Formats: sequence, structure tokens, C-alpha cells
Amino acid sequence: MVVISNEQIAAARKPGGAAGPVVTAACYRRTSGKLEVEYDNGVTLAVPVAIIQEFEFAPDASAADLAKIEIWGTGHDIYFPRLDVFVHAPALLQGIFGTKAWMREHARGMGSARSAAKAAAARENGKKGGRPRKPQVAPADKAALTGMHPRRPPASPAHAAAKGRVRVVTAARAR
Repeated sequence: MVVISNEQIAAARKPGGAAGPVVTAACYRRTSGKLEVEYDNGVTLAVPVAIIQEFEFAPDASAADLAKIEIWGTGHDIYFPRLDVFVHAPALLQGIFGTKAWMREHARGMGSARSAAKAAAARENGKKGGRPRKPQVAPADKAALTGMHPRRPPASPAHAAAKGRVRVVTAARAR
């Protein structure tokens, strides 16, 4: 049998503490529909459950299901046992409520509000000829802006090596 000392346990737990603030308390507020998370650094965060991707898989979750909360993973995970849903607490603090693709899709719908004012403004712009076009930049001007010659492509690594600008080391030479 292997005996592990308290010092070894403390040393193993130490890297986990570098992951950022940990959750000290969490609760679901039925009136606002928000998950409130309190961290050990004094920050309290309230996030609408509707914008957290994990809850997309539990669309029929009741307030009682959301009210049953456990803190797991030394305070890095919030677990909803009735729904079998984990929420990563450090990600919430960083404003990450799901995968990049999910957040991009979710944000796409946020700016698409339609109103009578927007429709009227679009009609007025249409009467004026639409959105103004961006000015075209001549190739010589573009070269001045980017610092590249307009007709010469950037040198390849092999070309740069032939000119002596880059030293190429292969596996055979490295030995």
C-alpha cells in the first residue's frame, strides 16, 4: 500500500489554485432567472441562465431543478445534480458562456433587432443611393501603406536562404 503524506497532497493541490478565483457560493434567483456566483476574491457575478450554453441541453428545467446547486472541483465547477449539468466557474468570470461557435451564433442574433426607426433609416439611405462606397486605393499607394513592393511577392524561405539572409539547419546538419 502506498502512503501519501499531507505535504504531498498539499503540493499536488497547489497548481490547481493558480487557475484563478474559486466559487464560495452560488444560487439561482427565480425572479430574475439568473445564476448568482460569489467568488473568493469578493466578486459576485449574476448571469442569465438563458445565455449559458450548458442549459441549452435542459430546456425544460424548472426553477427547483436550477435551485439545487453543488460546488465541485475545489470551487472551479458549479454542478446542477437534477440536470446533470456542469458550469465552469472561471469561464463565467471571463465572460465565456459556451464554445466560440455557440457564442458567435448567440451574438449574431443580439444585434438583429428590427424597429420602425431602423426601417425608416434604411429607406432614407436607399433614396440617397445606399451606403457610401469605400474609396479605392491605387496599387502604388497600397504599397506605400503596407511597406511592400506592389509587384514583387515576399521572398520564400528558400530564396532568402539562397541570398544568405537565413541559415537553414536540417536534421542531418544538426547532429
